[in-house]
Amino acid sequence: MDHPVNVENAASAGASPAATSDSGARPDGRVSALDGLAAAVLDDRGVVVGWTGTAEDLTGFPADDVHGRPVRELVADLPDDLSGATHVPAFGQVRLWHRRGHTVDVTFRTTRLGTSAELLVLAAATHHVADHQHGAALLRALSAQHRITIALHDTDLTTVQTNATQDALDGRPVQPGTRLCDVLCAEDAQNLEAVLRQVLETGVPVVHRSRQVSLRHRPARRHALSLSAFRLEDARGRPTGVAALYIDNTELRARRQLDLAREVAERVGGSLDVVRTAQDLADVLVPAFGELAAVDLAQSVFVGDEPVERLGGGDLHLRNAGLAPATAAWPAGIGHGNLVPPLSDHPLLRSFQHGETVVCSRDDFAALLGGPHLAEHLIPHDAHAVMAAPLYARGLTLGAIVVWRTGLSEPFTEDETDLMRQIASRGALAIDNARRYTREHRAAMALQQSLLPPAMTDTPAAETAGIYRPASGGAGTNGDWYDAIALPSLRLALVAGDVVGHGIPASATMGRLRAAIQTLADLELEPDELLTRLADLVQRLAAEAPPGDHDVMVATCLYAVYDPVTRRCAMASAGHPPPVLVRPDGSAEAVDVLPGPPLAVCGMPYETTTIDLEPGSVLALYTDGLVQEATHDVCDGLQRLTDALATSCRPDRALEETGRTLLDNLVDEAPRDDATLLLARTRAVPAKDTAHWQIPADPAAVSDARAWAARQLTAWGLDDLLFPTELIVSELVTNAIRYGRQPAELRLIRHHVLVCEVTDSNTAQPRLRRSRTTDEGGRGLFLVAQLAERWGCRHGQSHKTIWSEQSIARAH
Repeated sequence: MDHPVNVENAASAGASPAATSDSGARPDGRVSALDGLAAAVLDDRGVVVGWTGTAEDLTGFPADDVHGRPVRELVADLPDDLSGATHVPAFGQVRLWHRRGHTVDVTFRTTRLGTSAELLVLAAATHHVADHQHGAALLRALSAQHRITIALHDTDLTTVQTNATQDALDGRPVQPGTRLCDVLCAEDAQNLEAVLRQVLETGVPVVHRSRQVSLRHRPARRHALSLSAFRLEDARGRPTGVAALYIDNTELRARRQLDLAREVAERVGGSLDVVRTAQDLADVLVPAFGELAAVDLAQSVFVGDEPVERLGGGDLHLRNAGLAPATAAWPAGIGHGNLVPPLSDHPLLRSFQHGETVVCSRDDFAALLGGPHLAEHLIPHDAHAVMAAPLYARGLTLGAIVVWRTGLSEPFTEDETDLMRQIASRGALAIDNARRYTREHRAAMALQQSLLPPAMTDTPAAETAGIYRPASGGAGTNGDWYDAIALPSLRLALVAGDVVGHGIPASATMGRLRAAIQTLADLELEPDELLTRLADLVQRLAAEAPPGDHDVMVATCLYAVYDPVTRRCAMASAGHPPPVLVRPDGSAEAVDVLPGPPLAVCGMPYETTTIDLEPGSVLALYTDGLVQEATHDVCDGLQRLTDALATSCRPDRALEETGRTLLDNLVDEAPRDDATLLLARTRAVPAKDTAHWQIPADPAAVSDARAWAARQLTAWGLDDLLFPTELIVSELVTNAIRYGRQPAELRLIRHHVLVCEVTDSNTAQPRLRRSRTTDEGGRGLFLVAQLAERWGCRHGQSHKTIWSEQSIARAH
């Protein structure tokens, strides 16, 4: 061999000094830790005098080719600075030539044989040495873990070697030759040995198989054990035992359960919606507690009512409210909103109805459902265990949590049952809070809706459409309202208001104010006068209210009166946003109304603003929730509303559709405040349906007035109303001439009713009285009240008008 000698790397690392046989395997065929270890003997000059079969396996050179030759001839790539070395280093790594021409990296160690000058060299392939080193390091690291017990069992499942210490199990050292039954309770030992025997027989490893075990000397305490095991084999593939890793998950499981309980506390109960709360409860249980979870609630809970207590089988009136995961392949009978079918009167059901959390197998649950014919529709196909816990809160059973374990997952344990009781208790409180909120919200909404007028009205003055959208948070209702009040002489009052505050108190205050406005509107006051009297009323209500309700005695209001005869609209504002006017040509602008103080503030006057309205104009009244929702800047919100009205209000489009479109576009999906919108499309009474006659200050003019009225009714084709109208005109004109002041006017208006009005400049209020038999006068208004369907008096700044109405349809 003419390769250069190399002693390079001869002082790096070493191998254990041990002898090995020429044979790499034991007689029994089992793999030895020393397999593959090559050995050679060198004399004091470094000449090979001994060569083993494993050395031949490593280098390819037989003993005859190596004996008598210097070992340097086997070393490749010897550096120049070591070429003159005269001895072999004690340990290190070196690259040897192989007989086939390539090199082999080996790790070696040398030792002298007794007192002779010969050296024993032990060598192995470096990658094998590294594998042994890494494996040993891994084994040491695993052995050092206090929660991981490593055990080697022979084919009889007797412990051959283990790292179990006094701290690992029950305080007693585990000696070789020990069996599991010497450490664990008999039943737990049998279960674990069955798993190990299956691994030994099949060769299929087990990974993270969970078991609950008790130590033999402390049977009351249960440990959560995770078992992983794989079969050991010799060189010929024959089983020699089982290596098992026992991981004590008791602390880890307890920590996970605490984490789950904390997550339930954080995620469940944040919503006041019953269905959302139920879904949050189902979501938090998967996959931490089971593979599938469902939350079923009593049907009455969905609407806020208390569930009825039920015992025994039959229809429990439960409906699904939450499923997790939603994308799972649920059976056909389980779905959002599905009713739970009637159940049989099973002992498990009785236990559940008495407040116990029940755990059962698939077969037991099928029996509870009434038989296997329903199981395929109501039980997941690979479910093997189910846990059902009642949702019990404040003396009411609201529903149930049902969790399934599927596939290869472990059965439920006792500590998991205890955990489920805690989760169900917390979840039940959250659901009951949502139920009680739903009940209050429904009551507040019912109150609010009962206090609001019809959404749509159709009068001679205008057609109206009102839209109300409650806030999504808080108590669910505030004090926003609108109204459209039909007034005498075909006029129409439009109202929009907003009570400060939330919930039922604000709704109740709103109802009182609306009733007050209805009453004051019947007095036919001017808008500024009406708001002044309303403010006085709010002051009295605030003085009577408890201290905590003073805030809900503050309100804003806009009151407008439209007259279709004069086509004029008078309005006044008590701290309320101005209305928006959309003209027939499509242009839109906010009406310049001088806002007075809110209704709770007295001592400041209100001012009436009067504008002309063309027929077909749309007047929009609203509350601040419509213009402050998207932005806190009222001016920006008002401009957005104005632009939207200009775009949406078209003569061929229904007002209700327009209003709902506006609210959809301007209000968030979850508004923080109520939003109210009242749209009124104005009409006008044609000039041919009105007639005016100036009343002279002459008592003889009464006959002329009767004659003029008779001619006008004949021209209108209302001959059936001639007699009562002549009497009404005679009495009203007589009073105007006798008690009133000039100028005075008689006006007739024809629509679905015949309106007769007499206006004079005396603001004194007329009074209806019953005359005595001997009285010569005082019967005029009494006759008017008898002949007309209704009559009344309204005042202006310098005049009063007495009016009467007769039904034209009834006359015909």
